[in-house]
Formats: sequence, C-alpha cells, structure tokens
Amino acid sequence: MDADARAAYRRELRQLRIELVKLQRHFIGHGDKILVLFEGRDAAGKDGVIKRIVRHLSPRETRVVALGKPSDRERSSWYFQRYVTHLPAQGEFVLFNRSWYNRAGVERVMGFCSETECEEFMRTVPDFERMLVRSGIRLLKYYLDIREKTQRARLRRRREDPLRQWKVSPIDREALARWDAYSRARDEMLRRTHTRLAPWTVVHADDKPLARLNVIRDLLDRFDYGEKATGALETDPGVIFRYDPESAADRLVP
Repeated sequence: MDADARAAYRRELRQLRIELVKLQRHFIGHGDKILVLFEGRDAAGKDGVIKRIVRHLSPRETRVVALGKPSDRERSSWYFQRYVTHLPAQGEFVLFNRSWYNRAGVERVMGFCSETECEEFMRTVPDFERMLVRSGIRLLKYYLDIREKTQRARLRRRREDPLRQWKVSPIDREALARWDAYSRARDEMLRRTHTRLAPWTVVHADDKPLARLNVIRDLLDRFDYGEKATGALETDPGVIFRYDPESAADRLVP
C-alpha cells in the first residue's frame, strides 16, 4: 500500500470508528445486547479486524472473548456452557475471536472431538442461536476466507517476526497440511448453520485493509442509530457478502 492509499485508508477508518462510537452510544442508551462472532482460516485477520472495531469503544461496555483450551471440567460440561457466561448483558458489545464454531472447524479437523460430537453440534447449534436471538441478543456471524498462498505467507511472517511469536502455535503448523480438510469442514459448517435468524456473512480477507473496512461498514449497516452516516456504509460485494448455499461453490475460496 503506497502513502496515498494508506492515508485514504486511515481517513476512512477514522470516520467508521466515529460511526461505531455513535452506534455504541445508541445501544448503551437502549440496553441492546450485541454479539459478533468472527471465524475463519488461521491467519485470516480476525485479530486485526477486531482491534480496529474496538479501538475507540468504551472498555466498560465492550468485551473481546478469545477462549483458550477447555479445562477438564469444561470438557465434561454441556458444550455451550463455557460460552454462555460470556454472552452480552444489556448495553454490552461482545466480540468472539473464534467461538463455539471451534467444534465444526479446528476440533473436527484436528481430531479434538469425535464425529458424533460434531454431528450433535451441527444439529443443535441452530436451536441454541435461535434462543439467543429470541432472548434479545443481536447476533452477527462473520467468516473470514483467504487463499492458500495468503495463509502460507502470513504464517511464515509470524514465524519470522519476533514481535508475533505469541501468535505461533502447533495448530498453525497443521493449517496448510490440512487445507482441504479445513475447506470441507468450512463448507459443511456454513451450509448447516446458516439460518434466517443467524445468517453467515463471508469476507474475502486477502487484502487486510479492504476486509477491515468492509466488515465495519457491514456491521454498522445492520443497525439503526442516531445521526447514521448511511452514505459511508456501502460495502463491496466482491469483498463481503451474505452466504448463499446455491452460489457457495463459486464464491468461497477452494
């Protein structure tokens, strides 16, 4: 990105962050409960998108949830139980950096759960999310998709950059080796868990700045709030789009 493009990106990001502050002020005042899930390939840019969203929001009413490996007790509990405690209360904005969909992705591909457990998840998660939405939670689900060569380059930079060492994990080393398995798991997850009340939005995230701007525009466009700058919220359908089972084969990264 050259200097002019970088400056334009920063200007637009600033304007969108102003809109996010307006949105938060609105839903705090109205007691809304906002929950956003970010899923996607390893190195797809979930951290970066979330950081750009929350940078200027109220830390008291904003929470980012990134759960680690479950404890023995959590593994023996109802699968959704460890996530329920982190759901938003009135006036809160909660963003999950990976969520209960770990079961349909990482856990399934890496063999951390059985096929029976995965099937039970696929069968019950639409009902679980339906309960959340009917309880008053505004639920948004984003899947960040990248090409194999993009993932390869980003994982290599992680390993080589001493400031990114905290991001390196054994799971990353398996991501490329199991690319096709992750693709199959993604396809089935989206197909079986995309519902009218809790639809999936797919983001082509090879270009990080474009992905970040389009996710924020899309998020803002989903809500009504005072002094909304609607003219600044048009998204690029080549970057972000609502998942459609009939066209998924043509629009998802193979």
